[in-house]
Amino acid sequence: MGFDRGVQEYRRQSISTASPLDLVVAVYDGAIQRCHSAKQAMESGDLDDQHRHLIRAQQFVSELIASLEMQKGGQVSQNLFSLYAYCLNQLTEANVSDDPKGIDNCLRVLTELRDAWRQIRDQQEVPHAA
Repeated sequence: MGFDRGVQEYRRQSISTASPLDLVVAVYDGAIQRCHSAKQAMESGDLDDQHRHLIRAQQFVSELIASLEMQKGGQVSQNLFSLYAYCLNQLTEANVSDDPKGIDNCLRVLTELRDAWRQIRDQQEVPHAA
């Protein structure tokens, strides 16, 4: 098995064995990474890479929207939906205007939410003393 195939298999196994909270954090990480990559492309004037990374960041945010359980989640799901919609709007605006402000706005929201999900995940992983 070649190195690339080994990496692909490792990723597949990691995803198939990840907890739901791990998957949520991974989606946030993907969106955040793509935002940073888009910002770097924007700064270097590479419009094709900028566009590609911003579209991919929007896909990650759309995945977060798709994962919301609006019926069960109540106000929390509605608030998250609003934040995700804001991020989509900011990323679109950044792509159209070639202005990193929208990326920065989105990064603030996504980073704060990702950190909150990580904290929830980490608290669930800590064994409770008897």
